[in-house]
Amino acid sequence: MRTGPGEPGEPGWRVRVFPNLYPVVGGPDAIAGATGEHEVVALSPDHDRAFGALTHDEAAEVLTVLRDRSQAHKLAGRQHVQVLLNQGRDAGASIAHPHAQVIALDFVPPAVGVATERFAEDGADLVLADLADAVGRDQGVIVGDEVAAWCPTGSASPFEVRLAAVGGGPHFDEATAAQVLGIAVVLRDTLAALGRVLGDPAYNVVVHTAEPGADVRFHWWVAVTPRVSVVAGFEMGTGVLVNTVEPIDAAEQLRGAL
Repeated sequence: MRTGPGEPGEPGWRVRVFPNLYPVVGGPDAIAGATGEHEVVALSPDHDRAFGALTHDEAAEVLTVLRDRSQAHKLAGRQHVQVLLNQGRDAGASIAHPHAQVIALDFVPPAVGVATERFAEDGADLVLADLADAVGRDQGVIVGDEVAAWCPTGSASPFEVRLAAVGGGPHFDEATAAQVLGIAVVLRDTLAALGRVLGDPAYNVVVHTAEPGADVRFHWWVAVTPRVSVVAGFEMGTGVLVNTVEPIDAAEQLRGAL
């Protein structure tokens, strides 16, 4: 077990990290291709406080622990570290206590490789281009000089939100303390706004980061997907996702709930 400042039960303890009892990868019986490490990160001792209800300092500590665990796994030689937060059963959470997960893999997942190649081939910062497009269409949710949150034009589902540190590099594990703090607070506020607008929906938070040694043009970002729609037969048969809420309308509602 690993913890943030303080030990469990002592003053100052908030974040707790421990091995997943049912890991996606790793464990004593892992075969080739399934080795790695899977950790659960309890956000706080409070069983009912999701990320959107954390204080400024608590949110920053959670994201700092996630960054530091990502860095530790990368230094240990893992090929990719996936950071995510599933909140609610409809988002895949198997336990009720709010928690995040860190999954360290010994291979580069296909989607990560494709995203890395796309950045390299385009030769531009696709995250900042997406942000600029959203701001130009009045789809910004929280737009500051250092950190921003926006509803992308190509939202695959209602109320999808992306967040990024404007000066972020290719790897989440290399984020500065200021970037971690900024993303943590904006993520906390975004999730709180989603809760007010949608009635505390289940949601997924996914950190997108490049594979080790990736082109420096890659820009790590965070995706928030409320689980308020269902992928049905048309989507399954065609791969075409249907979004019933215009991003400009989603952004307006979220701004009003901040």
